[in-house]
Parts: sequence; C-alpha cells; structure tokens
Amino acid sequence: MQPEFWNDKRPAGVPATIDLTTYRSVVEVFERSCKRFADRPAFSNMGVTLTYAELDRLSAAFAGYLQKHTDLKPGERIAVQMPNVLQYPIAVFGAMRAGLVVVNTNPLYTAREMRHQFKDAGVRALVYLNMFGKLVQDVLPDTDIEYLIEAKMGDLQPSLKGWLVNTVVSKVKKMVPAYHLPQAVPFKQALKQGRGHGLKSVALNLDDVAVLQYTGGTTGVAKGAMLTHGNLVANMLQVDACMAQQGDDGLPLLKQGQEVMIAPLPLYHIYAFTANCMCMMVNGNHNVLITNPRDIAGFVKELSKWQFSGLLGLNTLFVALMDHPEFKNLDFSKLKLTNSGGTALVKATAERWKSITGCTIVEGYGLTETSPVASANPYGDAARLGTVGIPMPGTAFKVIDDDGVEQPFGERGELCIKGPQVMKGYWNRPEATAEVLDAEGWFKTGDIAVIDPDGFVRIVDRKKDMIIVSGFNVYPNEIEDVLMSHPKVAACAAIGVPDEHSGEVVKLFVVARDSSLTVEEIKAFCKENFTGYKVPKQIVIRESLPMTPVGKILRRELRDIA
Repeated sequence: MQPEFWNDKRPAGVPATIDLTTYRSVVEVFERSCKRFADRPAFSNMGVTLTYAELDRLSAAFAGYLQKHTDLKPGERIAVQMPNVLQYPIAVFGAMRAGLVVVNTNPLYTAREMRHQFKDAGVRALVYLNMFGKLVQDVLPDTDIEYLIEAKMGDLQPSLKGWLVNTVVSKVKKMVPAYHLPQAVPFKQALKQGRGHGLKSVALNLDDVAVLQYTGGTTGVAKGAMLTHGNLVANMLQVDACMAQQGDDGLPLLKQGQEVMIAPLPLYHIYAFTANCMCMMVNGNHNVLITNPRDIAGFVKELSKWQFSGLLGLNTLFVALMDHPEFKNLDFSKLKLTNSGGTALVKATAERWKSITGCTIVEGYGLTETSPVASANPYGDAARLGTVGIPMPGTAFKVIDDDGVEQPFGERGELCIKGPQVMKGYWNRPEATAEVLDAEGWFKTGDIAVIDPDGFVRIVDRKKDMIIVSGFNVYPNEIEDVLMSHPKVAACAAIGVPDEHSGEVVKLFVVARDSSLTVEEIKAFCKENFTGYKVPKQIVIRESLPMTPVGKILRRELRDIA
C-alpha cells in the first residue's frame, strides 16, 4: 500500500505529507526552537526548570567544552549513560551541536553489556552519572574511551541544595559504590570550561548519522541502528503532524508552547528519546522528567504539582499509577493525550484509564529502526482500541508472505515499512542490514500484522521468539549464549511467559551438566550478567529439552508446555 492510500483516512487537521526540507538537521530544529520559545520552560526535574534559552546556553557550553578540551572530531561517538535528569538533554544536544554521534546507553546495563556497546560503537567519550562510576572503572580498560565526564544528581540544583542532594545520594542512600576515576571531568566543570568559547557551528546534513541506538534486532547480539538527522527530523515532523489533529472546536488539540508533557519513560530508550527529547522541540512544549518512575508514590506526588496535558507510558506503568490510592485525586482537567507504546495495551487498562482520567489512551507502533514511530491512532474517540492506528504521514505499510508477495486486506503477513524515518542501516553490519532492508527501502519488521480495508493496522503476532518485558526487547539468544558459558550448564532455552505486571517475563529451562547446579546459582549468574529486565523470573531445571532431529531446541514446544 502506497502512502497515498491513507491520505483520506487521517483525522481533520493532520496533513498527509511532511516537508523534509524544513530543517537541515536536528541541531537546526533545536536552535530555532530555543530562539522561538526562549522564555518558555523546556525541561523540569527535581524542582529545577530550564527554559529553552537556558538549555540553549548550557548545551552550547557543553559543545564548547567538547570542541575546546577534547580532540573529538565530528562523526565520532560519545556515549550518554544517564537516567532522566536535566544533564541528559544538555549532554545530548551539546554533543550533537559539536557534530558528534550520540550512543544512548542504558544506565542499568551490566559490565558485559556496556563493554559490547562501547567497543562495537567505537565510543571515545562517555557522560555518566557517578552512581555508575564503579562499572565505568571496570569496563574502561576494554574500551577506546579517552574522555570521561561525570555528572552528579545535584549538579543543576542551587549550590546548597545540590550539595545536600549529592550527600544524601552517596552517604545516606549509599547509591554511589567506591571507585577511582581521577581522569573524569565533573559535568559542572565541563560547562564552566566550555562557557564563552564561541561554539563553532558544524556543517550537518540530513544524511549524517545523529544517533546509534542499540537494539537486539532479531538475533542475540545488540546492533547499533544508524538513525540520521533526516530520520529523526522526519519523525519529529510526523509526530508533530499527528498532534495537529483538530478538536470539535476546529482548533488543534495541542497548542504550541503551552503543553506540559510528563516523561517517565527513559530518554535513552528510542520511544521517549524521540517523543520527549526531540518532538517536543518542534512545538516548544515543556517536559517534566521523572527520574525514578518505579517510585510510584513519588511519581504521583510529582504529578500533583502540574496541570499536565500529556503522558507517555506503557501498560505496566498505567496500571501501577491507577493502583495508587492518590492517583484518582489528581487534576486531569488539562489531560488531552495519553500515548501507549513499547508493549501491547490491555483493553481493561485502557477502559479503566478512561474512566479515571477522562482521557483515551491511544496506541501506536514503532521500532528502534523506524526512529521509532511508524503508525499511530487518532486522538480521542476516533482512536480504535486493539489497533496501532494508521501509518505516519509519508509512510507506507505492506504485509508480505514468506515468498515476499504482498497480501490483500485482512490477510496476515510480515509487516514491512517504508518512510523517511527508516534507519540508514546497522552500524558496521552490512549483512544484517541487507537481511531487513531491501533495495527499494522497505524495512522488514519481523512482526506479523493485518491491514484492515479501512487502513487501520493490527499487530497479531510477534517476531518468532522475542520477549517484551515492560517495553524492552529481550532476545532469547542473548540469554542462552551467556548462560552456556556457565560451566555447569549443558543446555538451556529461554522463552517469554505472560505476566500481569510487565506483559511478559523470561522463563528459563536448563539442563545441568553437573548435578550440583541449583536454581539460586543460575539466578545469581544471570543477575551478574544481565540488566534487571532480562533476568529470568522463572527457572526450571530439566532432564532434557525438546529438539528437532538436527538438534535445534524447540522453543515453541516449551511455550506450549509453559
């Protein structure tokens, strides 16, 4: 189906196309917005608010530091490993203004996962929060990282409060393990040294890579999706186009520079990175960063301080919020949009949310490789529950069978996507790129979908074996490969099983090589090697695993047993 097929199916106010010549780079979007919305709030966190003008100044200082005090050249990679704190947008936009490629790194990664990503991307600089200093020290010798910039939680607080926050984090909550990294430059010092250095603007174009966003793809080893400035600008404009949907009064649902968006999902994850960090730039909205969304009581207390108009989340988060007794007492009078992504939305969750908040949750669909938004539902009553909506403006969808033949409406097949937000390819992996991107630019998602005659799309099945835990992809191959390195494990298989809190959890079947192997031992080994959401929640030791005649483990049979 070509993009034109969906043109008359869009809600009032949403344009059918986007103009890709509007901006030359993400940096241009950022700099124009900072001028246009200078005195408006851009980001708030832990009681501190930065205006667009302040974000402009601080990110310019950070870029100035990188240009003046390092020998990093445009196109080289800098990793940013932080939760949702104000230093994150300063570092990301500063790095981009210096012409560097940002490598988003999950702060919860283990040493093994960090080593792989830093080595694979050829990272030369790292911005991290001091809580992760011990891990940084452990992995540093195995990487090419030369420059370390170390942030602390209280960096952007007024001096006395900042000192207090840092003291509580390290001394009271004991959240900063001992480490020794004398070469690390404090984030505040980097800003000071970069201030007034007259930022040298870097010539960037839409085809230049802006971000390496790591994803497991369909196989175990994490690959860096090359997202260009063009990909990200296109997705910003596409999301902005959807937000132009008109209400009954004929006015756009969202007013430029007037909306308060709540950002609980991690900015290092592509969903929030584009939606909260990037898209809000185009229309000058205000993002409230939630550093620890697992602290539901703290999250609800933060929500009580704002008349918020938008919230990005996923099923598990919505359920946790609604289960808190104070949630129903919040002011929802300005709430116009609740977006769900990352994992399937449960019908009961959506209905309960609507009854409490008065706002309809709308579901969309996307992947790291599509920057990420590929389709979205209209807002309000036009949304169709159980679907992921229609493709973004300028985006085409088709479903194909195993022979690559396009299927008619109502037939299931592998979903393929073509549009300006589709990645350039996987970093240094031409074979992996060729497997998913064809010569015409169609990206094979590996997801099974049905396109209904009216254009709405339903995802009906998933990449054969991938497990989605709270919106994060977990690849069984990775779990199994690492586990096979345990001397007492003879064979193993990982599958996903349904879980009411996180959608799915990892269940692990193990055949022991040594009869002394225990479930506790396996669990401890997994905790050492995987970030939390990948750690199997259920572990079963078995005599054998079901296999094909050639010895391939049948995960499908294990799923049936489970």
